[in-house]
Amino acid sequence: MRKIYSTVAILALSGCASISDREAAIQPVDIRIIGINDFHGHLDPPRTATEALNPAGEKVRIPSGGAAYLASAIDSLKAGTPNNVVVAAGDLIGASPLSSSLFLDEPAIMAMNMVGLEFNAVGNHEFDRGTEELLRMQSGGCEKFTQSEPCRIDKPFTGAKFRMLAANTKKADGGTLFPPYGLKKFGYGKTQVTVGFIGMTLEGTANLVSAGRIKGISFADEADTANALVPKLKAEGADVIVVLIHEGASNSGNINNPKCDGVSGTLLPILDRLDPAVDVVVSGHTHQSYVCDYGNINPARPILLTSAGSQGRLVTGIDLKVDPVTGKVLSKTARNVVVQSEAFTGSRGPVPLVEGLPVFGPRADLAALVSRYRDAAKADESRIVGTLAGPVTRDGGKTGESLLGNLIADAQLAATAGPDNGGAQIAFMNPGGLRADILPGTDGKVTFGSVFAAQPFGNTLVTKTMTGRQIRELLEQQFNDPNWVRVLSPSSGFRFGFDLSRPVGQRVLFATLNGAPLDDAASYRVTVSDFLSNGGDAFSLFKEGTAPAVGPTDLEALIAWLSRGGVTALPTLDRVENRTPQ
Repeated sequence: MRKIYSTVAILALSGCASISDREAAIQPVDIRIIGINDFHGHLDPPRTATEALNPAGEKVRIPSGGAAYLASAIDSLKAGTPNNVVVAAGDLIGASPLSSSLFLDEPAIMAMNMVGLEFNAVGNHEFDRGTEELLRMQSGGCEKFTQSEPCRIDKPFTGAKFRMLAANTKKADGGTLFPPYGLKKFGYGKTQVTVGFIGMTLEGTANLVSAGRIKGISFADEADTANALVPKLKAEGADVIVVLIHEGASNSGNINNPKCDGVSGTLLPILDRLDPAVDVVVSGHTHQSYVCDYGNINPARPILLTSAGSQGRLVTGIDLKVDPVTGKVLSKTARNVVVQSEAFTGSRGPVPLVEGLPVFGPRADLAALVSRYRDAAKADESRIVGTLAGPVTRDGGKTGESLLGNLIADAQLAATAGPDNGGAQIAFMNPGGLRADILPGTDGKVTFGSVFAAQPFGNTLVTKTMTGRQIRELLEQQFNDPNWVRVLSPSSGFRFGFDLSRPVGQRVLFATLNGAPLDDAASYRVTVSDFLSNGGDAFSLFKEGTAPAVGPTDLEALIAWLSRGGVTALPTLDRVENRTPQ
């Protein structure tokens, strides 16, 4: 640790004035941390607008994102600030567009190498293809751990040049899957400053990943994990401690909101328990954007809290001024910068470039990488798989059920009905598994690319026997947590209603199958993804189902449903009823 002289000790030294003069001559060190999170393999601009303020203070929609443009934005933040480091708070891969996911997210890792990323805290989606495949993402190689073939375009795949950090991801032997922290030193000698980075994912990751893909892995409490590491980092010379955590907050305010107005969510109780030695928390997971001086919420924890949204549409510049003699952070500020890229026209009309805000051009080397993988994916992406009567969106409205959720539930029921396919009578789709709307062309044609974007996980369908009582209790689990209501979309023929004003455990008012109330003692065959079957999204009752039958993947079921011939009608939106008094 850095030695700090007491007043008495200094007075006892001969020549103390000259020492003081020399120490006074040592200037504070400026450090810039450049943060991103939840990139999700978005090599191309995602064609979704970022809402932020223009120079006149008006909220506008800004076209943003794309790996080549993100690289230019990061380069601009590095310019003139030699003491810089690029970090991420998880979900760089997983739930990715076709041009990345089709190739096991290898190009997303390559893109992060090229932008100069140095540390990434693994998120829940990094585990989507299992721990062995995640380890391959770090170390490289072409060993096959999934149904897809690795190294299809670039051989060999060299892996991440940046370090994955996973302090609270525990193996059965008590060790961590990846190193718990990393250090970076800036400067030399008396002017050297060391920054320690602790990387973690959310403790609830096991609820968000199929159990078979994280076998033998557990996720420890975030605050306890970080606090236990602080003394170790201090002992190794860390002057500044930064936590990179794949857990986040909600923000109803602006993307730069230092007063923290409207900032809330599950991350805040974790911050309240962190060691006061933590200076900065770079967060993710919620896809929200914020810069918040947390001392405005809890004066005992003056942590600078940041998040850069998702999909490479923003990047955060975090500026620290550190006294190299005392090791104290003298000031800390941050600002989210919109990665304004290229204008587009979306479902809500044109999204033009916004004057007065920086416009970033595509960096040539990243643009070449993106183009190479986009071209490689085109044949699969443009393949027609069926015809739809109209767009199906994820909008849950007042009830929480959506056209897309109902469409997928119907497809999964059809794929697993009949005695030879599992005998399913009911299917449920979770809203968290819906990743993009399906928008057919003007002729109603639906491409593989749009279907893949809606369901990119490749989950296997599982059909289980459950009693009527178990299904009722399962439906109650949708509403047990007021901060995490997740309404399941049911297949055709199943209906239920709820009232959120009633006590927890008594909120489901009715549940029927083909017009008849569920019989608590009767048995029903229920189809869900293997993610839900293993208790994903905290639906633990699914694990109680018996006599499992394994079916096709969710993507295969949806393609089969759409490719039956003719025009696939839109599902009805009358399966869920919200009777909560307004």
